Amino acid sequence: MTTLREVAPGVMIATSRRMSTNSTLLVGGSDALLIDPAWMPDELDSLAAEILQRGLRVIGGFATHAHQDHLLWHPGFGAAPRWASEPTADLAAVERKALIDLLGPGFPAHLVELMGRVRGVDGSIPRESVPDGVEIELIIHDGHAPGHTALWLPEQGVLVAGDMLSDVELPLPFYPDDLPAYLDALDRLAPFAAQATVVVPGHGHVGGDPLARLDADRRYIEEMAMRGASDDPRVHAPGMQEAHAHMKDIVTARA
Repeated sequence: MTTLREVAPGVMIATSRRMSTNSTLLVGGSDALLIDPAWMPDELDSLAAEILQRGLRVIGGFATHAHQDHLLWHPGFGAAPRWASEPTADLAAVERKALIDLLGPGFPAHLVELMGRVRGVDGSIPRESVPDGVEIELIIHDGHAPGHTALWLPEQGVLVAGDMLSDVELPLPFYPDDLPAYLDALDRLAPFAAQATVVVPGHGHVGGDPLARLDADRRYIEEMAMRGASDDPRVHAPGMQEAHAHMKDIVTARA
């Protein structure tokens, strides 16, 4: 994992060696809200140590959606409440065994125990878990996963997009084929992407091109629907061949 780096005032990112997964820390004073800490056990150890070294106190956590790599936690982050949308919290509880299995054999038991222990929120993160001076608007939709949530930071112009608007991942609708929900999610994100100067995807590089990324996702889906093929360079990115083939199956079935 990379060390924490500031990508906008009070917005810090660390990136995992696995799937370029981003952990986001929103800082106000000495308090912080930690979003989607990930991925590998040693990386979580390092992130906890760096947060401590910087003299920061984690007062809350947030999971953007109910996939195993976005529901992790570490004892070093402390016992602050961890939040998610209500659908995400419900899925994290109902599908807990399957999510644990996806962590793989040998994942440390103390981290397994902490995975997915999130509480549902209805529209906003409780104020006691938000650092002073940080304003957050939650954008809840069903693209990629039920209750998937992006976080809009109006003061910094930052859109923390969860597993959307990536420069390395293709659009990944909720399995098996919920393309309408994904398109609706892009529509919901569009006005925020138009205002944002920084986008933080769940996987990939932090970018200054949020609206271009959103347009690329729409264009990819449109190309696949029209001709079953796309020139999008992400088609050739590591791990995307299966996702690309699945999108082709989706649009073929909908034709």
